[in-house]
Amino acid sequence: MTKTYADKSAACNTSDNPHFSSLIEQLDLPLSRRNFFAGGGALLAGLSLSGLPGVAAAAARAGQAALTPPQALKAVSLGFAGIPLGTDDTVKVPAGYQVQVLYAWGDPVGLSGNMPPFRQDASNSWQEQAAQAGMHHDGMRYFPLVNAGSRQRGLMAINHEYTDDGLLHVGGMANWNADKQKKAMAAHGVSVIEIEQRDGQWSVVRPSRYARRVTAYTPIALSGPAAGHALLRTADDASGREVLGTFANCANGWTPWGTYLTCEENWHGYFTDWSDNGDPKGFNAKRYGLKGADAGYRWADADFRFDAQLNPNEPNRFGWVVEIDPFEPDAKPVKRTALGRFKHEGACLSVAPSGQCVFYMGDDEKFEYIYKFVTAKAWNKNDRKANRNLLDDGTLYVARFNADGSGEWLELSHGKPGLTAEHGFADQGELLIKTRLAADKLGATKMDRPEWTAVNPHNPGEVFCTLTNNSDRGKEGKPGTDAANPRANNLFGHIIRWVEAGNDPTAKQFNWSIFALAGNPDAKDANHRGNIKGDIFGSQDGLYYAETGILWIQTDVSTTTINAKEYAGMGNNQMLAANPQTGEVRRFLVGPRGCELTGITFSADHKTLFVNIQHPGEPSSERSDPAKPQAISNWPDGPDGGRPRSATLAITRVDGGVIGI
Repeated sequence: MTKTYADKSAACNTSDNPHFSSLIEQLDLPLSRRNFFAGGGALLAGLSLSGLPGVAAAAARAGQAALTPPQALKAVSLGFAGIPLGTDDTVKVPAGYQVQVLYAWGDPVGLSGNMPPFRQDASNSWQEQAAQAGMHHDGMRYFPLVNAGSRQRGLMAINHEYTDDGLLHVGGMANWNADKQKKAMAAHGVSVIEIEQRDGQWSVVRPSRYARRVTAYTPIALSGPAAGHALLRTADDASGREVLGTFANCANGWTPWGTYLTCEENWHGYFTDWSDNGDPKGFNAKRYGLKGADAGYRWADADFRFDAQLNPNEPNRFGWVVEIDPFEPDAKPVKRTALGRFKHEGACLSVAPSGQCVFYMGDDEKFEYIYKFVTAKAWNKNDRKANRNLLDDGTLYVARFNADGSGEWLELSHGKPGLTAEHGFADQGELLIKTRLAADKLGATKMDRPEWTAVNPHNPGEVFCTLTNNSDRGKEGKPGTDAANPRANNLFGHIIRWVEAGNDPTAKQFNWSIFALAGNPDAKDANHRGNIKGDIFGSQDGLYYAETGILWIQTDVSTTTINAKEYAGMGNNQMLAANPQTGEVRRFLVGPRGCELTGITFSADHKTLFVNIQHPGEPSSERSDPAKPQAISNWPDGPDGGRPRSATLAITRVDGGVIGI
């Protein structure tokens, strides 16, 4: 039998729903909504193609020719001077900007009567951790409640991707027990907090009736075509319709009716003892990376459902997009199976002219795919509750990028050629549980770690995706280069961009180009030099296309990679602003040592930028040693504090202006 833990009870009451008019405010910005884009943009204008490997240059030229619009577009103006690379243990931003730490690991979430302070010696109990910010903030979204003059108030939903148990517990992982297990599970999941701005300063509202923690043991419903499937049933859930918890929550998404989408990415590493007995067909072990030994979390020691030999269907209940209503703290989260099961890196919204909602999603692993999901029906602007199950009915597609700059979306529906019972897909539910295998059958393009996607808010058919890196591209026995992934040993990665046919995100054809090849111009290997116009970067991860017309880019270079010779001199991870028309890139933020920059969202007036600093103090081999938590970093509390903490930043201009322009 699987050992389970009761969910915490929310100590807050809700008697009425907030007025929710729109997630996108009509902003007084220098770019007009109506004439910002008449069509696609020539994204490679201004980017030098000289010095690129031949296949990269050819692909870039093909895409550029295919995407050149009928008329010139007005370029956004970047209104700040780029800052230099840095290696200090601090956050640096351009002159005229200021940074505030808003919400760090261990801060109280704001549950009424349950607001334990963070203890730097890691002595907080698991019950206290369940009422505090989790570890390692990642994707997030701001949902406005009030936007009046100098006062703003809203809700923030924040992912907590994983834990460093050496930092989380007294004594680290030594003497592992059920309480440490439960504390680790409580440090995963999602926070929903209420925040407000007064006199230029942001703060968390405590207590708040909206405050909430969703953890790795919160009851979550399964819905959509795979709900109730035999492959989702377990001893504790014979119905296959309720899961305990969400974890490995990486990038995110949102809906136009005001719900939050948290995306389960590296869920495979939490399961142990996978074998042929537990996986007779091998689809999880071979295509989803489950192995016989765990990744160090040791969850199966105290919760038998993470022993995949005893509970072979439990892994199938993870790898989904989870919908959470931040305005309804008592509403059960829902895993929306229609969006497929893989290692989700976000679910970025685009609304089609028809009103149908389209979500673009990356599968973050080497040689995996880019997907989109199109709802069957339009969303209802006048009745929020009518959208409650909109994500359960629609069509999932996977992308194929052709060498001539064209592309197509391949439909992942049961009964299509190759997607039938004789190929291992008895029905649509089984197909969605085995999404990667279905995409294999259709011959989708294997990409260099597809991460965040970003949609042009002024043109719903224009989409970008970060491809972080792929050092295995072109190695013996591995796929070689292709037009969309043109570099062997792709250490620095690239950003790809496509425009849907007719600028309609429901279209089945598109044209694509490579927006930028990241790299170090001083690298000896031509594959690693890139074609960036402006400040250099590599291993791009987070991505956000703002209403102001700026494409924001965040990097996640691992510490082991950043110390490699090719990365020498590139400093700490960073956040940059790009002009999507000219390709100009300027460095806006440099993070503290060992961190990743992630999570991008704005206040309703675009005068506050919220960013997450994740895992300051890497590498984990150092920071997870409880004897030396400050070996690499002591951010944000400084040398008089204790252990490094992931945190949400609020960044504003000193003059109160719009960010970036």
